[in-house]
Amino acid sequence: MVCGSRSLPRPPRLLRLEQGAKAESSGSPPFTLEISGNSFSRWSSGMEGGSPKEGLPLRDFYIPDYIFMPESEKKDVPKKPTCPVIVFINSKSGGQLGGDLIKTYRELLNRVQVFDLGEEAPDKVLHRLYANFEKLKSDGDGLAEHIERTLRLIVAGGDGTAGWLLGVVSDLKLAQPPPIATVPLGTGNNLPFSFGWGKKNPGTNRQSVKYFLDQVKKAKEMQIDSWHIVMRMKDPKEGTCDPIAPLELPHSLHAFHRVSRSDSLNMEGYHTFRGGFWNYFSMGMDAQVSYAFHSERKLHPEKFKNQIINQTTYAKLGATQGWFFASLFHPSSRNIAQLANVKIMRRPGHWEDLRIPRSIRSIVCLNLPSFSGGLNPWGTPNQKKARDRDLTSPYVDDGLLEVVGFRDAWHGLVLLAPNGHGTRLAQARRIRFEFHKGAADHTFMRIDGEPWKQPLPVDDNTVVVEISHLGQVKMLATHNCISKSINDPSTPSSASHRDDEDSNLDSEDEWEGGRSKFGAAETFKIPEDTDIAHLS
Repeated sequence: MVCGSRSLPRPPRLLRLEQGAKAESSGSPPFTLEISGNSFSRWSSGMEGGSPKEGLPLRDFYIPDYIFMPESEKKDVPKKPTCPVIVFINSKSGGQLGGDLIKTYRELLNRVQVFDLGEEAPDKVLHRLYANFEKLKSDGDGLAEHIERTLRLIVAGGDGTAGWLLGVVSDLKLAQPPPIATVPLGTGNNLPFSFGWGKKNPGTNRQSVKYFLDQVKKAKEMQIDSWHIVMRMKDPKEGTCDPIAPLELPHSLHAFHRVSRSDSLNMEGYHTFRGGFWNYFSMGMDAQVSYAFHSERKLHPEKFKNQIINQTTYAKLGATQGWFFASLFHPSSRNIAQLANVKIMRRPGHWEDLRIPRSIRSIVCLNLPSFSGGLNPWGTPNQKKARDRDLTSPYVDDGLLEVVGFRDAWHGLVLLAPNGHGTRLAQARRIRFEFHKGAADHTFMRIDGEPWKQPLPVDDNTVVVEISHLGQVKMLATHNCISKSINDPSTPSSASHRDDEDSNLDSEDEWEGGRSKFGAAETFKIPEDTDIAHLS
């Protein structure tokens, strides 16, 4: 029978009795169950974090208040969570979906473990959390040690939002960095798609979120390469060389930013910028279309309320800018070969020129098998081509980038066909773009979905962009993961190009000293005046 010290304001909507020491109710008042003389009590009233909830928080994922806030009362938790999670959500992504997701996650978990990125940046949250971990562990807190060891992060937003969190985790250089699951809440969603989380915006109801959490608990950890990018040029005689984000707002500057005066990469008389990426760096046609899309979204946010509309608008912009007939509407100076000389390093310490066909107007340096909403520009070379050109299967943790070129938008549509791919140019461990003097006064670049317009000094023949391997971060992958690991026995073996892995760094390279830090700015901070509604 059910009895209590006070009358219930309403009966529980659902009562579930389980054999042993567990009994749960989705009603909010405390209660006691008596069965054959044994008493059981609910371990939580659902009020943790100061917010009443319907039903119990999900115990497998639950983190109590005191783990985040040292000043809060320490409470005993009868069962350690098997998969403790911290959730970061860009509330302005996906139209209204971000806000709805925050509400549902806070209903199902302790609200203090769910963060709105519009209110608090992930670097501040994780700095505070890991400092508290150390204090609690020094006091002998076993739960804190368990949560730190088994913690998993969830980030909901577009590829730019996911990259923000990846950069923060990379910069923290934790002894036990948590793996990250990505909720597809943007337009392209290449990162989530690469690791099996899908590319369509998710459901926001309790059932959908519970299913996603269950997938997070089952997911396997997977290492992926992280890449460092540096650009350097002389001080221009006139004008500026600062990256221009859409509508000249600091939209993508968390991914690509001027180095500080104290940075080891800084050189007197030069402007130096740095950044990092996990999915791709691109330059040319595709980055220009992306730039136009983000500019339009900033001007008319009311038109960009769902994923289908966003993708349709993206395609229209590609057409209106003439990229379907690039040879007719765009001068040859837009071609990559006219703009820059490209060098690659296939083997440690040996630079070689990369021949770029004159028709190529867009170049993509790809780490993951997903680009522009799930397309794979590299494809799968047949065995003969792979052998003749010394190509390997594309792995996400092999220290190599796949370099692909496109002529125009029609060429890009080839990716929609079975076995379609772009022009495979090379696989490389380092890539260097040396811009020709006076070739153009600007170009467009893009990192993991975040575009910018890059002014180029017309009187400078020293403008250089260099991409190099930096390290790895841990992602969470489902059974639908399309990414392949070189260390996974279930994927085909590759040539032994990972020998002397650490020797891909030139000891006398003038840029070496600055590669120890990944982020573009300190701990990947986004400028405070940035509107993250327009972060993909």
